[in-house]
Amino acid sequence: MSLGRLLRSSTARLALTYLALFGASVMVLLGFLYWSTAGFMSRQTDATIDAEITGLAEQYAQFGTVGLVRAINRRTVDARASRGLYLVTEPAGLTPIAGNLSHWPKETPDAEGRLTFTLEYASAGGGEINLGRARVFALDGGLHLLVGRDIRERLEIAVRIRQSLAWGMAITVALAAFGGIFISRSMLRRIEAINQTSRDIMAGSLDRRVPVRGTGDEFDRLADNLNRMLDRIEALLAGMKEVSDNVAHDLRSPLARLRNRLETVLMDDGDAATYRHVIEATIAEADGLLTTFNALLGIAQAEAGTPRERFTDVDAATLLTDLAELYAPVAEQRGLEWVAEGSGNAMIHGDRDLLFQALANLTDNAIKFSPAGGMVRLVLDSTAGSTRFTIADDGPGIPEEARDNVRRRFVRLDQSRSTPGSGLGLSLAEAVAGLHEGELVLDDNAPGLRAVLELPC
Repeated sequence: MSLGRLLRSSTARLALTYLALFGASVMVLLGFLYWSTAGFMSRQTDATIDAEITGLAEQYAQFGTVGLVRAINRRTVDARASRGLYLVTEPAGLTPIAGNLSHWPKETPDAEGRLTFTLEYASAGGGEINLGRARVFALDGGLHLLVGRDIRERLEIAVRIRQSLAWGMAITVALAAFGGIFISRSMLRRIEAINQTSRDIMAGSLDRRVPVRGTGDEFDRLADNLNRMLDRIEALLAGMKEVSDNVAHDLRSPLARLRNRLETVLMDDGDAATYRHVIEATIAEADGLLTTFNALLGIAQAEAGTPRERFTDVDAATLLTDLAELYAPVAEQRGLEWVAEGSGNAMIHGDRDLLFQALANLTDNAIKFSPAGGMVRLVLDSTAGSTRFTIADDGPGIPEEARDNVRRRFVRLDQSRSTPGSGLGLSLAEAVAGLHEGELVLDDNAPGLRAVLELPC
C-alpha cells in the first residue's frame, strides 16, 4: 500500500488528529514537569539567599561591621562547596569590604532587589566565569550587602531536564506516529478486503464473501452483516432467474392457447354461439394468467418487505371467521366435511390482505386435494407470544423429501398439470410467513397434509 494512498485515507487523517492531540497533551504535561522542577530549584535558591541575608543582617545588627565581615569571611571559606556569593561594600563608590566577589555587578536588580549576573571569582585553578543569582540589601549605615549563589549547576540541570523532555517528546511523537501508521494500515487492509470483495461481485463473482477473522470486533460484525446481505441478494437473484425461467415456461402455453384460439376464430366463419364460447374460454384463460401474475406480485411484495404503513393489528379470530365463511360452501359443494375452530383471542400485527391470501392459498390447496368424503380442518391456536393457523386435510399429502422443494415458485407435484393451479400458493404463504417473522411448517397428517402458519403476536 503506497504512502500517498495511506496519507489520503480517513484513517490516516484520524491518526494524525489523534497524534496532534496526544502530542499537545504530552507537551503540556512535560512543560508542567519542567516548570515545577526548574521553578522549584529557582525558588529554593531564592529562599536560601533570603535566609542568609536575614542571618547576616542579624549579625550586623548585633556586632556591627566587624561582626558582619567576620561572618562573611567564615562563609567564604567553604563557598566553593556551597557555591555561595558574598559582597559587602562601602556607601561611596561601592568599594568592596569583604566577600568573594571582586566588584559589584553591573546588572540592575528588579523591584525585590534580585538579579542574575555574570560573575568571576578567584580560585586555586584560576578564574572562572559563571552565572550568579543574588539579592542586594541595604544595611543601616549605608553599607550594601549582596548575597547569592552560583547557579551554573542549576542551569546545567535545567538544560538536562529540557533535553530529556525534548527527547521524551520526540520519542513519544515517533511512537505515536508509528502506532498511527500501523493502525491505519491494519484498518485499510480490512477495508480493502471489503472493497475487493465488492469489486469481485460487481465483476460477476456473486459467490464471493467478505473474509471474517473471527475476532468478533466491529469489522467482523460488519463483514457478517454484509455477507448475510450478499446471501440474501444472491438468493433473490437466483429467485428472479428461476421466476423468469418458470414464467417463460408456465405462461407460454396459456398465451399460445389464447393466440391459437383467437386465430382460429378469425379464420372460421362461426356463429354467435361459437364466438361466445371462444370469448368465455379466452376470458377464463386470461383470469388464470391474472391470478398467476397477482400471486407473483404478492410474493414479490412479501419478499421485498411490504410497506410498514400497511401493517395494522389484525384479529386472528376474525381471519378464521372470514376464511370459514368463504370456503365452507366450497367444501360442502365438493362433499367434504368442514371444521373450523379456534381458541384464544390474539392480535397479529401485519398486513391483513397478505395474511388472508396466504391462509386462503393453504385452505384452497387442502380442499382441492382432499378426496370426496374427506375432512378439512382449520384450527386457530393462540398462546403467549404465538398464534398458529393449522389447515389439515385427508388428501395424498406431500412426501417429506419434497416439502422444501414445493415452497419454490411454480413447483408442483402434479407434473402433468392435470389439476388447476400455478404452483405459487405455498411460495406466497412462505413469503408472507417470512415477512411477518413467522414460519410455515408442512407436516404429515397421516393421511394428508398439515400446514401450520405460525406467527408472532
